[in-house]
Amino acid sequence: MILPTAYLPPLSYMQALMSEPATIEAMETFEKQTFRNRCLIRDAKGELVRLTVPVGKVEHKQLTRDIQISYQTRWQHQHWITLVSAYQHTPYFLYFADYLRPFYEKEYKWLLDLNDELNATLVSLLRKERPQSLITSSRSVDWSGQIWTDKHPWQTEISVLDTLFDD
Repeated sequence: MILPTAYLPPLSYMQALMSEPATIEAMETFEKQTFRNRCLIRDAKGELVRLTVPVGKVEHKQLTRDIQISYQTRWQHQHWITLVSAYQHTPYFLYFADYLRPFYEKEYKWLLDLNDELNATLVSLLRKERPQSLITSSRSVDWSGQIWTDKHPWQTEISVLDTLFDD
Protein backbone atom coordinates (compact mmCIF):
# COMPACT_ATOMS: atom_id res chain seq x y z
CA MET A 1 0.00 0.00 0.00
CA ILE A 2 1.28 3.46 -0.87
CA LEU A 3 0.29 6.33 1.43
CA PRO A 4 1.08 10.03 1.39
CA THR A 5 2.92 11.44 4.40
CA ALA A 6 0.67 12.76 7.18
CA TYR A 7 1.02 14.83 10.35
CA LEU A 8 -0.85 13.34 13.34
CA PRO A 9 -3.15 11.55 10.89
CA PRO A 10 -6.63 10.14 11.46
CA LEU A 11 -7.10 6.67 12.91
CA SER A 12 -8.05 5.27 9.49
CA TYR A 13 -4.64 6.27 8.12
CA MET A 14 -2.85 4.65 11.07
CA GLN A 15 -4.88 1.47 10.67
CA ALA A 16 -3.84 1.30 7.00
CA LEU A 17 -0.23 1.96 7.96
CA MET A 18 -0.32 -0.82 10.55
CA SER A 19 -2.39 -3.42 8.71
CA GLU A 20 -0.14 -4.20 5.80
CA PRO A 21 3.27 -3.23 4.52
CA ALA A 22 3.01 0.42 3.57
CA THR A 23 5.27 2.75 1.66
CA ILE A 24 5.16 6.48 2.24
CA GLU A 25 5.20 8.29 -1.09
CA ALA A 26 7.96 10.90 -1.06
CA MET A 27 8.12 11.51 -4.81
CA GLU A 28 4.60 12.88 -5.20
CA THR A 29 3.91 16.55 -5.84
CA PHE A 30 3.23 18.25 -2.51
CA GLU A 31 -0.37 19.36 -2.15
CA LYS A 32 -1.02 22.40 0.01
CA GLN A 33 -3.74 22.44 2.66
CA THR A 34 -3.83 18.69 3.19
CA PHE A 35 -3.15 16.36 6.09
CA ARG A 36 0.48 16.12 4.94
CA ASN A 37 1.22 19.03 7.26
CA ARG A 38 -2.12 19.53 9.05
CA CYS A 39 -4.28 17.69 11.51
CA LEU A 40 -7.60 18.16 13.23
CA ILE A 41 -8.01 17.67 16.98
CA ARG A 42 -10.80 18.41 19.42
CA ASP A 43 -9.86 20.80 22.23
CA ALA A 44 -10.96 20.56 25.87
CA LYS A 45 -14.16 22.48 25.06
CA GLY A 46 -14.97 20.08 22.23
CA GLU A 47 -14.20 22.60 19.52
CA LEU A 48 -12.32 21.45 16.44
CA VAL A 49 -8.81 22.84 16.15
CA ARG A 50 -6.61 22.57 13.08
CA LEU A 51 -2.89 22.36 13.73
CA THR A 52 -0.58 23.18 10.85
CA VAL A 53 3.14 22.58 10.49
CA PRO A 54 4.33 25.65 8.56
CA VAL A 55 6.44 24.89 5.54
CA GLY A 56 8.78 27.03 3.50
CA LYS A 57 7.84 28.42 0.12
CA VAL A 58 6.44 25.63 -2.01
CA GLU A 59 7.37 25.81 -5.67
CA HIS A 60 5.08 24.58 -8.43
CA LYS A 61 5.21 20.76 -8.60
CA GLN A 62 7.68 20.52 -5.72
CA LEU A 63 8.18 16.98 -4.44
CA THR A 64 7.02 16.10 -0.94
CA ARG A 65 10.52 14.89 -0.05
CA ASP A 66 11.80 18.45 -0.65
CA ILE A 67 9.37 20.26 1.67
CA GLN A 68 11.19 22.05 4.47
CA ILE A 69 9.61 23.04 7.77
CA SER A 70 9.56 26.75 8.59
CA TYR A 71 10.51 27.90 12.08
CA GLN A 72 9.64 31.58 11.63
CA THR A 73 6.88 31.08 14.20
CA ARG A 74 6.94 29.07 17.43
CA TRP A 75 4.60 26.47 15.97
CA GLN A 76 6.07 23.57 18.01
CA HIS A 77 5.43 25.39 21.28
CA GLN A 78 1.90 26.29 20.18
CA HIS A 79 1.12 22.74 19.06
CA TRP A 80 2.38 21.27 22.33
CA ILE A 81 0.42 23.74 24.47
CA THR A 82 -2.70 22.99 22.42
CA LEU A 83 -2.21 19.23 22.79
CA VAL A 84 -1.69 19.52 26.56
CA SER A 85 -4.75 21.73 26.91
CA ALA A 86 -6.90 19.42 24.79
CA TYR A 87 -5.84 16.08 26.22
CA GLN A 88 -4.39 16.56 29.71
CA HIS A 89 -7.53 15.21 31.36
CA THR A 90 -7.82 12.10 29.21
CA PRO A 91 -6.89 8.76 30.78
CA TYR A 92 -3.65 8.13 28.90
CA PHE A 93 -2.21 11.57 28.16
CA LEU A 94 0.29 11.50 31.02
CA TYR A 95 1.22 7.94 30.13
CA PHE A 96 2.11 8.83 26.51
CA ALA A 97 3.05 12.54 26.69
CA ASP A 98 6.76 11.92 27.24
CA TYR A 99 6.94 9.90 24.02
CA LEU A 100 5.50 12.79 22.00
CA ARG A 101 7.08 15.82 23.66
CA PRO A 102 10.48 15.40 21.90
CA PHE A 103 8.80 16.06 18.53
CA TYR A 104 7.93 19.52 19.81
CA GLU A 105 11.43 20.25 21.09
CA LYS A 106 13.63 19.05 18.22
CA GLU A 107 13.83 21.00 14.98
CA TYR A 108 13.39 18.87 11.88
CA LYS A 109 14.53 20.24 8.54
CA TRP A 110 12.21 18.11 6.40
CA LEU A 111 8.47 17.57 6.83
CA LEU A 112 8.85 13.98 5.66
CA ASP A 113 11.36 13.24 8.45
CA LEU A 114 9.09 14.71 11.14
CA ASN A 115 6.07 12.80 9.91
CA ASP A 116 7.93 9.50 9.46
CA GLU A 117 9.43 9.57 12.95
CA LEU A 118 6.23 10.78 14.58
CA ASN A 119 4.12 8.14 12.84
CA ALA A 120 6.57 5.38 13.75
CA THR A 121 6.21 6.46 17.38
CA LEU A 122 2.42 6.56 17.09
CA VAL A 123 2.36 3.02 15.66
CA SER A 124 4.50 1.84 18.56
CA LEU A 125 2.25 3.58 21.09
CA LEU A 126 -0.93 2.21 19.54
CA ARG A 127 0.49 -1.29 19.92
CA LYS A 128 1.59 -0.65 23.50
CA GLU A 129 -0.61 -2.12 26.21
CA ARG A 130 -2.24 0.50 28.37
CA PRO A 131 -2.18 0.03 32.13
CA GLN A 132 -5.66 -0.88 33.39
CA SER A 133 -5.16 1.26 36.49
CA LEU A 134 -5.53 4.40 34.35
CA ILE A 135 -8.99 3.56 33.06
CA THR A 136 -11.69 5.77 34.54
CA SER A 137 -15.42 5.21 34.51
CA SER A 138 -16.28 8.85 33.87
CA ARG A 139 -15.00 9.03 30.30
CA SER A 140 -17.29 9.70 27.40
CA VAL A 141 -16.16 7.58 24.47
CA ASP A 142 -18.19 6.40 21.49
CA TRP A 143 -17.52 3.31 19.37
CA SER A 144 -14.83 5.14 17.38
CA GLY A 145 -12.73 5.93 20.44
CA GLN A 146 -13.24 9.66 20.09
CA ILE A 147 -13.76 11.65 23.24
CA TRP A 148 -16.53 14.17 23.96
CA THR A 149 -18.90 12.78 21.34
CA ASP A 150 -21.84 12.94 23.72
CA LYS A 151 -21.68 16.72 23.25
CA HIS A 152 -20.19 17.04 19.78
CA PRO A 153 -20.63 15.18 16.49
CA TRP A 154 -18.32 12.41 15.40
CA GLN A 155 -15.50 13.49 13.07
CA THR A 156 -14.08 11.08 10.52
CA GLU A 157 -10.80 12.93 10.01
CA ILE A 158 -9.90 13.74 13.60
CA SER A 159 -6.35 12.89 14.67
CA VAL A 160 -5.46 9.47 16.01
CA LEU A 161 -4.52 11.23 19.27
CA ASP A 162 -8.19 11.10 20.33
CA THR A 163 -7.98 7.32 20.23
CA LEU A 164 -4.47 7.05 21.66
CA PHE A 165 -5.15 9.14 24.76
CA ASP A 166 -8.61 7.77 25.49
CA ASP A 167 -8.72 4.26 24.05
